[in-house]
Amino acid sequence: METVRFEELELYPQVLRAVTEMGFEEATPIQAKSIPAVMSGQDVIGQAQTGTGKTASFGIPLLHKVEPHSKKTQAIVLCPTRELAIQVSNEIRNLAKYMHGIKILPVYGGQEISKQIRSLKGGAQIIIGTPGRVMDHLRRKTIRCDHVNTIVLDEADEMLNMGFREDIETVLEYLPEERQVVLFSATMPKAILDITKKYQKDAITIKVVKKELTVPSIEQYYYDVKRKDKVDILTRLLDYYDPKLSLVFCNTKRMVDELTSELQGRGYFAEGLHGDMKQTQRDRVMKSFRNGKAEILIATDVAARGIDVDDVEAVFNYDLPQDDEYYVHRIGRTGRAGRTGRAFSFVKGKEVYKLKEIQRYCKTKILAQPIPSAKDVTNVKAEKIMDHIGQIIEEEDLSKAINMIEDQVNHSDYTAMDIAAAFLVEALGMLEKEAGKQDNFEFEDTGAEEGMVRLFINIGKKDHVKPGNILGAVAGESGMPGELVGTIDMFDKYTFVEVPKEYGAAVMTAMKKAKIKGKSVNIEPANSR
Repeated sequence: METVRFEELELYPQVLRAVTEMGFEEATPIQAKSIPAVMSGQDVIGQAQTGTGKTASFGIPLLHKVEPHSKKTQAIVLCPTRELAIQVSNEIRNLAKYMHGIKILPVYGGQEISKQIRSLKGGAQIIIGTPGRVMDHLRRKTIRCDHVNTIVLDEADEMLNMGFREDIETVLEYLPEERQVVLFSATMPKAILDITKKYQKDAITIKVVKKELTVPSIEQYYYDVKRKDKVDILTRLLDYYDPKLSLVFCNTKRMVDELTSELQGRGYFAEGLHGDMKQTQRDRVMKSFRNGKAEILIATDVAARGIDVDDVEAVFNYDLPQDDEYYVHRIGRTGRAGRTGRAFSFVKGKEVYKLKEIQRYCKTKILAQPIPSAKDVTNVKAEKIMDHIGQIIEEEDLSKAINMIEDQVNHSDYTAMDIAAAFLVEALGMLEKEAGKQDNFEFEDTGAEEGMVRLFINIGKKDHVKPGNILGAVAGESGMPGELVGTIDMFDKYTFVEVPKEYGAAVMTAMKKAKIKGKSVNIEPANSR
């Protein structure tokens, strides 16, 4: 894939700053070709699937063209659904974050028109809406087109499928003779070609030709996961499948940093990799991943190029990729050299449609999978321990150990079965959890609010620890839901954290073996000395 960084597209510094802050390192193929074409002022026909980064393809040029000092409407974007209109307006708002004086307003059916009229009276340079509602406003003269210089038809084929052809043509008739018409569509049926012939002049056609890529024989699954639950589900899957090496893909540098910090805080051997890192840092991270010191590598698509590690057993799409082609490149990192590989994708809500698009493009099946329960994780761990025990029985000389157990049985009330069960509980790490559940620890007044206990941890800001690390470790180690953790007060050398009283003992027991940012911690009730 040809790579074009956003710096090469001669963007306004304010737009480039917003793009950088959003964490995107390079333009997708459709963005690289469309942004210069739309900026040139010519009419454009862009053929691209949903989820290829189309919004920035027209959103960035619109921001370059708009005059912030005039409150008049200067650009209209038509979308097939209210959901897409809201999504597009949010993304353009993010791109315009550092451009002062620009107002972006979505208008769509289902929302009170009087509310929209009030908002329109204040002026909006860019209006994003569904064809029917935009047409309504044009008829009421609450949207005026005298100063509109650009119209974008986003997902034009979808709008036609939904019966919006007449509405689109009505809106186009309202526009001044001198205007730019930009059209994006996944397919080019005759009805679209008719519109381009009638309403566009000397349009540039941009079609991102996708290579026919085949997906290797990798087990592919997806999980319907809310954003706030992603970290918990990722750690559960890591515990359940216990892959030797894992690759986790995020779309932005910021998310790589946040997730790396979160997993390290929960005691996982994770490292992050993205384009802002110096070459020496990247080399250190890759060496650590190759020799197995880091078991989980979290990366952006750009940073992951050139990673050639044969033992990757699992790939996680923490964020769905921006482009279908990236999906193939991501999951191709596992299942190499005849090994089995697994790929897991996290989707939320309407991203399921994007997943279907990936399946069509890759000619592959991505199966829905239930999230393993905590009990499933324990059972799998137990099976692995029993397999390992079976191997030891077959291969090792156990005579000394048998003599010791027989001696213990003869001189106590325990049976050999009791001793075996105790070893299994210890191996599973269940002993601490069960001990923590026994609410027999008497907390004195720790200075916490009603129903909570305040705990002291001997790690603070000077250890480069953030509240998220503390939260992740406390919740991850004890199994307590993260939202139940109360106030976290961080100081240079120590931290106070409040947890519900009923979880106090469990947290203290679980944290005894925990590490935060690689450092062992000491935890005790506050003010109890």
